[in-house]
Amino acid sequence: MWVRKVKMNQHQQHQMSMSSHDQMLHGGQMMHMGNLKQKFWNSLFLAVPILFMAPAMGLHLPFQFQFAGSDILVVLLATILFIYGGSPFLKGAVAELKARQPEMMTLISLGIVTAYGYSLYAFIHNNVLHQHPFVMDFFWELATLILIMLLGHWLEMNSMMQAQQAVNHLASLLPAKAHVLQNGRTHDVSLQQVAVGAKVVVRAGEAVPLDGQVISGHSEVNEALVTGESQAVQKNVNDAVVGGSLNGSKTLTIKVTQAAGSGFVANVNHLVQQSQQNKSQLQTWAQRVAGWLFYAALVIGFLALLVWSIISDVATGIQRLVTVLVIACPHALGLAIPLVNARSTALGSRHGILIQRRQVIEESAQIDYVVFDKTGTLTQGQFQVIACRSLSKEYDQSQILQIIGSLESQSNHPIAQSVRRYLKKQQQSFKPAQNVQTLAGGGLAGQVATENYQLLSPRLAAQKHLQVPTLHQSETTSFLVHDQQIIGYLIVGDQLRSTAKKMITAIKDQKLTPVMLTGDNSAIAAHIAKQLGIQHFKAELQPQVKQQIIADLQKKGHQVMMVGDGVNDAPSLAQANIGVAFGAGTDVALDAADVILVNSKPLAIIQFLKLARRTRQKTLENLWWGAGYNIIALPLAAGVLAFAGIVLSPALGALLMSLSTVIVALNAASLRL
Repeated sequence: MWVRKVKMNQHQQHQMSMSSHDQMLHGGQMMHMGNLKQKFWNSLFLAVPILFMAPAMGLHLPFQFQFAGSDILVVLLATILFIYGGSPFLKGAVAELKARQPEMMTLISLGIVTAYGYSLYAFIHNNVLHQHPFVMDFFWELATLILIMLLGHWLEMNSMMQAQQAVNHLASLLPAKAHVLQNGRTHDVSLQQVAVGAKVVVRAGEAVPLDGQVISGHSEVNEALVTGESQAVQKNVNDAVVGGSLNGSKTLTIKVTQAAGSGFVANVNHLVQQSQQNKSQLQTWAQRVAGWLFYAALVIGFLALLVWSIISDVATGIQRLVTVLVIACPHALGLAIPLVNARSTALGSRHGILIQRRQVIEESAQIDYVVFDKTGTLTQGQFQVIACRSLSKEYDQSQILQIIGSLESQSNHPIAQSVRRYLKKQQQSFKPAQNVQTLAGGGLAGQVATENYQLLSPRLAAQKHLQVPTLHQSETTSFLVHDQQIIGYLIVGDQLRSTAKKMITAIKDQKLTPVMLTGDNSAIAAHIAKQLGIQHFKAELQPQVKQQIIADLQKKGHQVMMVGDGVNDAPSLAQANIGVAFGAGTDVALDAADVILVNSKPLAIIQFLKLARRTRQKTLENLWWGAGYNIIALPLAAGVLAFAGIVLSPALGALLMSLSTVIVALNAASLRL
C-alpha cells in the first residue's frame, strides 16, 4: 500500500493548505451552512429596501421610489450590508493576500469593495458636495452582487451537504449503547467505551452497534442500508457483521473488531469528507484563473483609467476602472467546479460510488486498460455446489450428497461450507461422520452409518489408481469412494457475478482492454475468461506478480485501472493509475483504493466511468461559462469599442455575471447518472 501513500502525498504536498474559498465552505473555522443560510436571509432583509430605493443600472425602475432622506437610508443599509454580508469574502481576501496568493475571495472582494467605495464617493459627490456632473452610484449593483454571491455559496454548501446525507443517515442507525457481555451478564455501555475485542450481544430486531465478528448464534442480518443489498444475509459463527446493519429474529454475540469512530460508517464518513475537500486539477485551475483575473482586472482597469483620463477626463477614466473591477467579480467561476463536484459526489454516494481521490475524474479519460481480479470481483467469491452425481446403481444422488455432507460436517473448509449451505437449501438432513481423518494430498476419510467412505481430490484418486471419470476440470471436483470404487462426485465452483459479462461487454464497447489476473489455477481462469469474453488473462499469480504486470503495462505507456476486493489486491490497487475496490468497509479497500464501490456490483464500474466522464464534461463546460465571459467583458468594460458606440456599464456587467452564475448552477444540476 506504500505506493498509493507516496502518490497521495506527492499530490497533497502543494495542497496542504486550502484556499479561503474552500475554507468558507468546509468545517472548522469555515462557515457553517446554517450561518451562511442565516447570513443570506439577513442580507436579503437589508438588500430589499436598497433595491426599491436605489437606481438600477442608472435608471429608475417602475417599482422604485425615493423620498426625502432615502439616499441616506440607502447608504446606511448598504454600509451594513457591505460589512455584514460581504464579511466572508473580505476575510477570505485578507487570508489570501497574507499568503501572497490572491484567488477567488480576493477577486470577489475587489468587486464589492469597488462597488461600495465608488458608490460612497458618488453619494458624497452628489449629496454632500453637490458637485457636477452627477455621478451614478452602484448601491443597487452592490446589493445584488452580495446577495447573488451569498446565495451561490449557500446553494453550493447545500449541494455538498447532499453527499453527506446518506452517511449521516447511516450514523443515525447506530444505537447509543451496546450490550457488553461480562462475566455472563450484559451491561449497557456507550459505544465510545466499547473496546476492540469486547463481546457484545445483539438481540433480535436490534441494530448491530459496531463492526465485529459473530462468535455465537446465527441469524439473518439486513445490510441494505449499509451495502445496498436488499436481501438479508445469513450470519453464522466467524462471519463479519457491520455496524448499522439490522439483526433479524435471533440473538447474536459478536466480538468487536472496530472501535467507535473507526468502523464502516466512520470510514465512509471520512471518505466522503475527504472527497469533498480534495481539490481536483480542474478546481485548482479555477483558483489559478481567479488569480489571473485579479491581476488582469487591475492591469486592464488602471490602463483604462490612464487612457481615458488622457483622451477624455478623469471622471470617465474612474468610471472605466470601476466597470472593469466590478465586472471581473468571478462568482460563477467560483461555483463552476465545486457545484459539479458536489453534484457528482452526491450522485456517486447515492449509487454506492465513493470517490476518495478527485483526480480520478481527470485520469479516467486516459484509461485504456482495466485489470480485474477474479475471485470476489468477477465471481461471487463463494464456493457453490454446481453438481452432485451418482455413478453407482446402489446410491441415488440424494444419498451421495448426504454422505458427502456427513464427511464434511466437521470441516470449516470453503468446500465443506458450500456443501452444508446446499444441503440446507435442499432441506436434506445428515448425520456427522465418525472417525473423520484428513488425507494428505487432498481428501477426507470417515465412517458413515458403519460404512467407510473417502472423499478424494482428482489427483489423490489418480494416485490410488482409481478409475477417474473424465469431467470438466474448470471447477473443483471431489470423488466419493466406497470399497475402492468411485460411487459419485461433487463439483463446486465460484459462480460468475450476474452482471459480470454485461460489464465486460460494456468495457469493450468503450474501447478499453479488459485483463484478468488471478491466483487461481489456469484451467479455472481459462474457463472464466472464456465465459466473459476476456482474451487477456494470467493465472496462478502471486500478489507481487500482479503488481509487476500492472507496472509493466504502465512502462509501455498504458493507463491502468485495477479492480479488486481483497488483501492480495492491495499492491495492485496501489500501483494502478486508478484503484477501484469492491466491498467497502475493509481496511485494505479504504487504504489502497481511489474509488470504493460499496455495492460490489460489476456494473458499478461502468457507472463510475460514466460518472467520471460526465463530471469532467460538465466541469469543463462550467469552467468556460464561469470565466469565458470575462474574455469579452473586460475589454468591453475598458472601452476598447467605445469608438463604435459599444460600452459595457458596471450594471450590465453585473447582470452578465449574474446570468453566467445561473447558467453554471443549472448546468451543474443537469448532471445525471
